Amino acid sequence: MKASLRRRLLRGALALVLAGILCFGVLFGIVCAGERDEVTGEEQVMVILGCKVMPGGSPSILLRDRLDKALEYLADHPDMTVVVSGGQGGDEPTSEAQCMASYLTEQGIDPERILLEEESHNTWQNLNRTAELLAAEGYDTTQDMIVVSSGFHLSRARMLWGRVFGGAYNLSTLAAPASHRPSKVAMYIREPLALVKSFLFDRG
Repeated sequence: MKASLRRRLLRGALALVLAGILCFGVLFGIVCAGERDEVTGEEQVMVILGCKVMPGGSPSILLRDRLDKALEYLADHPDMTVVVSGGQGGDEPTSEAQCMASYLTEQGIDPERILLEEESHNTWQNLNRTAELLAAEGYDTTQDMIVVSSGFHLSRARMLWGRVFGGAYNLSTLAAPASHRPSKVAMYIREPLALVKSFLFDRG
């Protein structure tokens, strides 16, 4: 191979690598920008998005972070309906929804306030199945609601929420911390790529 051709190929490869780094950086910025609490105070329904359940049936650290964040808000909103959303993975002893419901009731939340969505296995399904459940229970799915998830997850959740529920609402968000550092690092690498996947494929 001629030296000039090698140089052109090297420059092309370098350009692709730099473009990839730039794109990832932009997506990472979008993920970080979504990591915020944003509450209007008019919500009647809270939706908590699921995460991994441990082999013994207890919530993973990331899931517990979400639940504890939700409990802080629910303490001042005793009449709010709560939807816990998440199915059962092949390595989980129970559904994420059931695990969340058990944790919330152990912390004093009235089980009559909790609706379980146990069929979903990703964020797109979380929101679609939640919309179906709320409609079946007679709730107005155009009303203002509040969604709780890990902060790194909320940019994607907001985007998909708009596709599922439409634009006639105010969506509030609560950004749970990610107190398990290895999981936090892994998710901040994964989430920009998941954002692209959801943008392209999670539709109607």
